[in-house]
Amino acid sequence: MSRQRLIALLTTLAVALGLALVVPLASTASAAATCAGAWNSSSVYTGGMSASYNSHNWQAKWWTQGETPGAAGVWADQGACGGGLGGTGGSCDYPAWTAGHAYVAGDIVKYTDGNYYVAEHDNPGYDPVISTWYWDPYSCNGGGGPTTPPSNGSFVVSEAQFNQMFPNRNSFYTYSGLTAALSAYPGFATTGSDTVKKQEAAAFLANVSHETGGLVYIVEQNTANYPHYCDATQPYGCPAGQSAYYGRGPIQLSWNFNYKAAGDALGIDLLHNPNLVQTDSAIAWKTGLWYWNTQNGPGTMTPHNAMVNGAGFGETIRSINGSIECNGGNPAQVQSRINAYQSFVSILGVPAGNNLSC
Repeated sequence: MSRQRLIALLTTLAVALGLALVVPLASTASAAATCAGAWNSSSVYTGGMSASYNSHNWQAKWWTQGETPGAAGVWADQGACGGGLGGTGGSCDYPAWTAGHAYVAGDIVKYTDGNYYVAEHDNPGYDPVISTWYWDPYSCNGGGGPTTPPSNGSFVVSEAQFNQMFPNRNSFYTYSGLTAALSAYPGFATTGSDTVKKQEAAAFLANVSHETGGLVYIVEQNTANYPHYCDATQPYGCPAGQSAYYGRGPIQLSWNFNYKAAGDALGIDLLHNPNLVQTDSAIAWKTGLWYWNTQNGPGTMTPHNAMVNGAGFGETIRSINGSIECNGGNPAQVQSRINAYQSFVSILGVPAGNNLSC
């Protein structure tokens, strides 16, 4: 073999070996980043926090809740991702559960508590931790059972403190029902400093106490009002009956459109089954948390936002019943709510803060 041919052969081998080394490196460099935890519409994100959505990682620029990545300016696109916690790869390649989305038997979803559930029966998006006939726990390794233990024990109000707040409560309003409901709105009483978390819990329970006479009443006591809560102009009407949408539960959920909206948000058909709010403690508590975390009412912000953004307890009153009680409308009712709030923050060992009245 001539010297020139030998050099050419060695050069060809070197190039081939070089390519063999370069190709895996290029493949590694082009691999998508690991996905952050899947975005959840109910979760609160503060500036700098990350979430994955549609196989992309996103970073929150400031405080946000319920604003979809890619459709809201609060989110900065961090690029494509794959695998990891986002449910886009690995052994847990399952999407986040969505209320109102139709599922068929065999579908697997990641719930807001971080656990996975498999649909045992077709359903129109029922809540996996409430509608247990439709859903079973699912483990990422293919077996049954939740992937991580529930975190109900982290609520800032202990059961002993809850009992101290409501010594005469109806047995329907259980502490376990309340903690079971927390997964629906994980930002509740978990946002901000320890003081803010406890202030929000106290504010919610104080308003609840006022609405229910200290968690004594499950349903509205004035039965003469019952037929008045059907807005027949709504396209879905009042399928449970003209008088079926009276006040129930800790926030006294009323009107057919509120039962429809709350049910859609929670994945429960409350429009056709409003009695669930007075027969299932967890569902009752979830309707209260639905209003607290998502509804402005006659106010300008949700009660949740009022507490975590420093607007004060008075703004929670405005959001719940401001058109009747605030601006001098019924000062005695306002003071009743304030008294309960001051009592509850005292039990929790935090100051009441400013702007108590509306």
